[in-house]
Amino acid sequence: MEKEALKEQLKAQIIQFLNLTDLTPADIRDKDLLFGDGLGLDSIDSLELIVLLKKEYGIDIRDPKEGRKALVDIDTMADYIIEHRTK
Repeated sequence: MEKEALKEQLKAQIIQFLNLTDLTPADIRDKDLLFGDGLGLDSIDSLELIVLLKKEYGIDIRDPKEGRKALVDIDTMADYIIEHRTK
């Protein structure tokens, strides 16, 4: 899958998985931070994103440091998926 298409898919999946019904994929920029001042996600959301990566892409993140490295923004998530996916 092309990276741009993957990023758009990720945005839609994040909205669906985290039930962010007030957002559309167009509202999320590729470099918006997922946590803190960006989308404002929290630690519970990070667990949901880890489940998303496992379920949709076969990526099993067990190390919290690895999760922090992978879940910075949409661009970083897409790169991580391209590098590590098994599905």
